[in-house]
Amino acid sequence: MRISANGIQLNYEAQGPADAPTVVMSHSLAATNAMWDPQMEALKDYRVIRYDMRGHGDSDAPDEAYSLEMLADDLFGLMDALEIEHTHYIGLSMGGMIGQTAALKNNDRFLSLSLCDTMSRVPKEMQGTWDERITSARTIGMEGLVDGTMARWFSESYMKTEPEECDKVRDMIRNTKVSGFCGCCRAIQGLDLTDRISAINVPTQMIVGEDDPGTPVAAHQVMHEKIKGSELVILPNALHFSNVEQKNAFNDAYITFLGKHS
Repeated sequence: MRISANGIQLNYEAQGPADAPTVVMSHSLAATNAMWDPQMEALKDYRVIRYDMRGHGDSDAPDEAYSLEMLADDLFGLMDALEIEHTHYIGLSMGGMIGQTAALKNNDRFLSLSLCDTMSRVPKEMQGTWDERITSARTIGMEGLVDGTMARWFSESYMKTEPEECDKVRDMIRNTKVSGFCGCCRAIQGLDLTDRISAINVPTQMIVGEDDPGTPVAAHQVMHEKIKGSELVILPNALHFSNVEQKNAFNDAYITFLGKHS
């Protein structure tokens, strides 16, 4: 379904009992809301809203530089359009960056935050990496980014043992609109929240794959230290898409956390 939010059309899916606590799910760069499929059965007792962020899936993809503030306003626009005053929120990678930004804009809209395989600052030495990815997407298209992205997201053993699941993710990457990918890359490039996130005062959890190369455990330890009362869960044998590669352990950690705060 598509709905007007913050001046664009966002695609979303709603599942679960209408009167249950709400969970809003935000995905990674170069993915869609389908990346959360492994969590849906575990969340069957919640009202789950998962959406395609600006530039992804079936949502609009204006060809411009985006910002995390813009993407946070998209989230609030979606919540307002769906009459969601308060929600649990879970975001992975870029979704976690959006969650931090949104919570700093308005803590009161959130019952809890789960920030997964993400970070609070893009180091200066990584700035050029995002320029390179933008250039590659513009010149050779998303297909040329598939193999390198998959190598960061999943272990070789998982790709060998779960080829069908990996093919679903490959399709998400290659079908991402170049304009949306590049716009979101610019948003990520501007991430610099470490010195501010101590202001987040809602129950917060971090989940990270032990072997995540792009948003490593160390980045989550920084967030864990900054956000008072937060909890940190490190999942063995997982890279960036820990919710897929270690879905059972991920689901156990998240459902336990939700149970404490619902």
